[in-house]
Amino acid sequence: MVIVLGIESSCDETAAALVRSDRTVLAQRIASQDEEHRPYGGVVPEIAARAHAEKIVPLVEGVLADAGMTLAGVDAIAATAGPGLIGGVMVGLVTGKALAMAADKPLIAVNHLEGHALSPRLADPGLEFPYLLLLVSGGHCQLLMVEGIGRFRRLATTIDDALGEAFDKTAKILGLGYPGGPAVERMAALGDAKAVSLPRPLLGSAEPHFSFAGLKSAVMRAKQAQPPVVAGCCGVGPVATGYSDADIAAAFQQAAIDCVLDRTSRAISRAEGATALVVAGGVAANKAIRSALEGLAAASGLRFVAPPLALCTDNAAMIGWAGVERLALGQSDPLDFAARPRWPLDPAAEPVRGAGVKA
Repeated sequence: MVIVLGIESSCDETAAALVRSDRTVLAQRIASQDEEHRPYGGVVPEIAARAHAEKIVPLVEGVLADAGMTLAGVDAIAATAGPGLIGGVMVGLVTGKALAMAADKPLIAVNHLEGHALSPRLADPGLEFPYLLLLVSGGHCQLLMVEGIGRFRRLATTIDDALGEAFDKTAKILGLGYPGGPAVERMAALGDAKAVSLPRPLLGSAEPHFSFAGLKSAVMRAKQAQPPVVAGCCGVGPVATGYSDADIAAAFQQAAIDCVLDRTSRAISRAEGATALVVAGGVAANKAIRSALEGLAAASGLRFVAPPLALCTDNAAMIGWAGVERLALGQSDPLDFAARPRWPLDPAAEPVRGAGVKA
């Protein structure tokens, strides 16, 4: 059995984990930075980098203690090398390099997106290549054919904003705080999605690309045009007229689901040979989106695979597992491997017309 120490620090969560090649997560610790970033309504890169530097060593020491191991018992060190906030990526990667050099272990520089892409295989031993992956998070929204370790063919991407970013922006517009995605999902469950009319960008278009900037703007306009709350009388409390914040949240979430289903359905028609429809990334924790995609997979004759909720958001177990998969192929990286703020899974993919640098 091979054991890999995984380190993740690409955004606002510092994490370390020990993963064994039989798909056992021996230990995992995650330090969230929600409290540090909540006053700003989003991630502040400088604050994130400092928090990673403060927390990473105690986390590594903690997972080794939890598993009753020392660094000598680890077969390799896998650390996120990008993409992400470069300050945080550098903290994790430099830590991984130092541990690998001190213990004379192989270093595996992991693409954070590949960690997400392979995380369903950590939870599901029956998931075989190739599969169609919907990768949805705060910074990414892509449809890819996962053909093997390090082998990705991009079918679609967002031409502007990622879906997770749209969830966070909607939360900010509605005053729901940070992190926004779970807050919007909770509020949407209380609203009427039909009470507010919102657009479905690119719905029905030939290419399976995404666009969410217009949807974010429509949410802002809906909030600005929202009728005021009327003061109650005769023992009756304040009464909302027209539509509520919960209605806006529900309408936004339903519009997002409609777009995701339409775009993914278009990609399925191009995903020849796919064994399953797989969803991964932070937004994959949204239960309504997962349920809708499960229905689409069934209607398309595909297995539906989604990792457990704990493996959807940023975590080190997925980085450790990516290290296990790569180590099994005899792959490792030199200690001078450079951290990368951008690192596409399919660098040969053609640029999308109208897309910005995020694509």
